[in-house]
Amino acid sequence: MCAQTTPQRTELPEKARPLVEYLRTRVREEGDIYIKSRVIAAEIALSSKEIGSFMKRLESGATELSVEAWSYTNGTTWYVSTDQLTPPK
Repeated sequence: MCAQTTPQRTELPEKARPLVEYLRTRVREEGDIYIKSRVIAAEIALSSKEIGSFMKRLESGATELSVEAWSYTNGTTWYVSTDQLTPPK
């Protein structure tokens, strides 16, 4: 008998909640996005270093968002997408 395993999600601290909500909103409104940590930091009350740390956790599947480090030129560019979010009406 083979045991089924489900991917475990990494728990995010409460402090990461504004980042997750920001990303969900952007993806709902704009679709898949490429974004830098410093751009997010200018929008919400987190440092770009904190955002980078939280994005690495999101990259491991902490939410329904799909996050991938895409490139590094003057800071990491993140690719954020999801198939599970429904667009606003």
